[in-house]
Amino acid sequence: MNYKRILLKLSGESLMGNKPFGIDPERVNQYAKDIKEVADKGVEVAIVIGGGNIHRGLDAEKGGMDRVQADYMGMLATVINSMALQDALEKAGIKTRLLSAIKMEQICEPFIRRRAVRHLEKGRVVIFGAGTGNPYFTTDTAASLRAIEIEADVVLKGTRVDGIYTADPEKDPNAVKFEKITFNEVYKKNLNVMDMTAFTLCQENKLPIIVFDMNKPGNFMKIALGEPIGTLVEG
Repeated sequence: MNYKRILLKLSGESLMGNKPFGIDPERVNQYAKDIKEVADKGVEVAIVIGGGNIHRGLDAEKGGMDRVQADYMGMLATVINSMALQDALEKAGIKTRLLSAIKMEQICEPFIRRRAVRHLEKGRVVIFGAGTGNPYFTTDTAASLRAIEIEADVVLKGTRVDGIYTADPEKDPNAVKFEKITFNEVYKKNLNVMDMTAFTLCQENKLPIIVFDMNKPGNFMKIALGEPIGTLVEG
């Protein structure tokens, strides 16, 4: 396998599948199957999930809600998504641990870095819920931060497109895909990969990012094997 320890970032919207809102069990089960295949090969997998399929703090703020309150609601949404994926993984036969940046003792463990690393070393899939535990930070930033803390080899950002393009491929048919690109080129071209805080964290810590299509079964395994799937950001 090409990587020993992976941080997989999933958006909340990805869990909707073809639904307009909420969680699509079929999509979650597909993700669980793909993650199990990689974990069964001995790769240590940690996961961060967004909450946009349930609640988006920025959208709520635009509607007049206090930003801090809205962001905390978004963090709770990520825990709901994390619990759904945890359930699917365990039904698939994978041992998991859900660690939250906000204390919720009845449903998950508090995030402690050394504990998270120990779970990974024991072969458990670790899911990080509640973002960073602080308002004004996205789950992209949480993914970058947790990846650095656990010393992951790579951040894999699973999306519904198969990489980074010169423009939105769903809107511009002439958009060209990058197979590989540097952090500085992403800055210069103003490409939308992650929010700036998350992206800068990865650049400063020399942590590569791969953006790929998680909705295509088998892609996660191909990346774990080192196949050139998606777009690699490094250097």
